[in-house]
Amino acid sequence: MGRRFDCTDPEQRAEGLTEAAAAVRRGELVVLPTDTVYGIGADAFTPVAVTALLDAKGRGRDMPPPVLVGTVRAANALVDDMGPYGQDLIDAFWPGPLTMVCKANRALSWDLGETKGTVALRMPLHPVALDLLKDTGPMAVSSANRSGAAAAVTAAEAEEQLGDAVAVYLDGGKCADNVPSTILDLTTAVPRLLRRGAIPVEKLRGIIGYVATDD
Repeated sequence: MGRRFDCTDPEQRAEGLTEAAAAVRRGELVVLPTDTVYGIGADAFTPVAVTALLDAKGRGRDMPPPVLVGTVRAANALVDDMGPYGQDLIDAFWPGPLTMVCKANRALSWDLGETKGTVALRMPLHPVALDLLKDTGPMAVSSANRSGAAAAVTAAEAEEQLGDAVAVYLDGGKCADNVPSTILDLTTAVPRLLRRGAIPVEKLRGIIGYVATDD
């Protein structure tokens, strides 16, 4: 079984972060708390680990995972171009529940699945997640549940669904808010809302003006 660490206890938190970072470097899977729901994560640059993540969730390559970063510099290194609005959105909403789909840096050797040359990026507003990401670098992270099942808001719920497919569980307590991140596509001339979430469209429009929606 995966080891679970209580991150509300300073000693366990430190040990858990060390163990989780080591697991990620070995190409193993970890579960971490975020500001929305619990996530299952792997090194974004280890294709076999990303495949294991999709397998653990019961997902295909047609649903590539987003990438979480611990710094804006890391995000900039992963994209060709943030477009005219990316930096303003980062300044306003990162770290926080905004996922931005950008054109990926074509020089990177990684395989997240069928991304069509894009990458979905987010910097989570959670101290445990940020500490881990600053150590590991960018991680492919999806919600810590089997595909189609309810998202996990506790480490125990994640463990119930994912079991020993995961090497390390970082338990940060119950998530304060289980609303998913808002997803915004910045790869087209007009930013397009792909998923409604924790940041309302009105707030996005307050920063960048027009946002296209399907309704």
